[in-house]
Amino acid sequence: MGPAEFMSGQANTQNHRRRRQPGGPQSQRPDRGDARSVALVEIRQVRAEEYQNAGRLVVDAYRALPGGHLSDEYAALLADVARRAAEAEVLVAIGGELVGCVTFVPDGSSPWAELLEESEAGIRMLAVLPIAQGRGIGRALLDACVSRARQLERGALLLHTTPWMSVAQHLYETASFERFPERDWSPVPEVTLLAYRLLLA
Repeated sequence: MGPAEFMSGQANTQNHRRRRQPGGPQSQRPDRGDARSVALVEIRQVRAEEYQNAGRLVVDAYRALPGGHLSDEYAALLADVARRAAEAEVLVAIGGELVGCVTFVPDGSSPWAELLEESEAGIRMLAVLPIAQGRGIGRALLDACVSRARQLERGALLLHTTPWMSVAQHLYETASFERFPERDWSPVPEVTLLAYRLLLA
């Protein structure tokens, strides 16, 4: 997975004052961060005994999103952390309990790669426990993936999101990811995935 300091390192995350807005929990708790308070989370590789809880967290976070596009088939895919850990790399955020999860795709040879080209890594299924959103946990997981891609000397980091994930889009943009329409695609006719890319080289 990489150097021990990456796997067991801790990340300071910032807390955004919560304002209730219509929509799902992500719209109520923007994961943007400011200087008002700091939460401490550990970002590390998922452990086998955490697979079930991590999968449940990802499904719950996706179900809380606006749009109502989560099929039973895709929910089962989100829940299968064991498979993702075997075929890619799964990181979790620990803040007293498991509060976040992300899949890091090292290269295009992984079954979890989405439109990756040579020298690129990817990010899939970034999720934060709904009641823990707004504390900078998503940013900590995102930053860990960026660090991992740099360790592997990748030239770019690619991810996809949906039009209704506006909070996630804001998170990516504040982390210097840019829209990359050339890699937009539709896994099914009713869902368009928007590409974001961060150049590392």
